[in-house]
Amino acid sequence: MSRPGLMPSPAVAAGLAVLLVLGVVAGGVYVLARAGAGAPAEAARTSPAGVSDLAVPVTPFPTLTPPPSAAPAPSARRGEPVVNGPVRVAATPPRLIAVAPRPVGEDLVRRIQALKHVARVAVADGGAVRFSTATLNLLAVDPVEFRAFAPKAVAEEQEVWNALARGEFVAESRTVARYRLTLGGEYAAQGIPRLRVAASASLGLPGVDGLVGREAGRTLGLSPGVALLVHTPAAEAAALGPKIRRLLGAGAQVLPIGVARATSPDPTAERPKQRPSVAKGGNAYYVGRPGSYLDLYKVAAGVCPGLSWTVLAAIGQVESGHGRNNGPSSAGALGPMQFMPATWRAYGVDGDGDGKSDIWSPYDAVPGAARYLCANGAGRGGDKLRSAVYRYNHSWSYVNKVLGLSQAYARAYA
Repeated sequence: MSRPGLMPSPAVAAGLAVLLVLGVVAGGVYVLARAGAGAPAEAARTSPAGVSDLAVPVTPFPTLTPPPSAAPAPSARRGEPVVNGPVRVAATPPRLIAVAPRPVGEDLVRRIQALKHVARVAVADGGAVRFSTATLNLLAVDPVEFRAFAPKAVAEEQEVWNALARGEFVAESRTVARYRLTLGGEYAAQGIPRLRVAASASLGLPGVDGLVGREAGRTLGLSPGVALLVHTPAAEAAALGPKIRRLLGAGAQVLPIGVARATSPDPTAERPKQRPSVAKGGNAYYVGRPGSYLDLYKVAAGVCPGLSWTVLAAIGQVESGHGRNNGPSSAGALGPMQFMPATWRAYGVDGDGDGKSDIWSPYDAVPGAARYLCANGAGRGGDKLRSAVYRYNHSWSYVNKVLGLSQAYARAYA
């Protein structure tokens, strides 16, 4: 398959250089951030029941015929509601974007957060990377954490966040027009032989050519924790900028967001679109409706090349006893794979092709779990697998239980 070409760029390859802010784009960005330096998103925050030690035997797989009902009565739910339709995002626009010369630690984030009039701070990885024949400035984000940072129309487009979770590229609309990128096209990027342009969107972030997920960002060599978005009242942004710059140290850049500057018109620039443009493509997460959890785990493992179905089976046993206890948990996790609703909004899939991403349906939840694990490197095995399972539920004892059960399933079904 031939790759679409890029127009030549005047930019010089920047290797793994820290993200360079190139200019200011007019128009605010609507965000809802939380303080913290790249805290991992959790797919499930539960207290696993039914597994007390690694010697616990594997449990048999129940059938899935007929399909189970969707959700328990609304009175039984806790936490956030499950949303199958458009996601509504509270709007809190960032007024400043800061780029530091080195990773910003949690202590420094807290100091910035403590400044008067700073309401919220978000941290992302960033850098300048070689993308075919151009050099692009990218941010690497966790879809769960970053979704509400995006402009409202972008936040409500599910496929944008599906693409980031798959390790694909969401390009700024102006970048797509400037370099004549093709939606759905695959391009060589440093460290990634084929990086798919899955969507274009008007992100409104100065100098940012697009977004990738955290795992793709690590592969591309982006610098961890060097970019910050700061929400503050618009009237306070100008006064806050120098204070943040001093805290970040020499070489830091702090620029306003949503302030128009007189610039020469760029004939290749595309006018910002209200809605993102999404590449056409099939449902990569379709698994159908297998007749048992065993078959479902085996099919769903194909969502993540390199991931054993026994890992999904082990998580399914620990989290819900293969759909026998779907929650809600005390933390608000839901469904047979015990997703938190906020995580589900970013990683949920329509596994059976019924047009919905249903957190309660095993046909959606199991491939959704495979997708989440894969986004965190589970398909690579070894320490990457352990780290991905840890991201699923932040407990190393949980990791040991899951991987111990996975080995038991492998022995039982060899």
